[in-house]
Amino acid sequence: MRHRNTKATLNRPVDQRKALIRSLITALFLSGKVKTTDAKARALVSEVEKLITRVRGKESMNAIRDLKKIIYTEASSKKALEYTQKTNKNSGFTRITKVGHRAGDNALMMQVELISE
Repeated sequence: MRHRNTKATLNRPVDQRKALIRSLITALFLSGKVKTTDAKARALVSEVEKLITRVRGKESMNAIRDLKKIIYTEASSKKALEYTQKTNKNSGFTRITKVGHRAGDNALMMQVELISE
């Protein structure tokens, strides 16, 4: 049963939504931080936390396979693997910070960044 299990639809079909989240994940691991809207940031953090948790306990080869299923570029998957190997936390891998409002439509903008401690 799927009672009360909802995902942010982001006003997109399923394939476009998955592609959007995958590209945001790729950009986050590539640059370390991403600036996006509030709804996209919350969806992104949820997926990144799940991905890091899934990859952390695995052997190197299996972790690379799991990362390549989601992350688009080779460089960002290498950075993601390095990040998962050097962190020793159980959760809280990302941080969301409000950065203001977008000029065009006054949408609330957030910055999502990886915490490196």
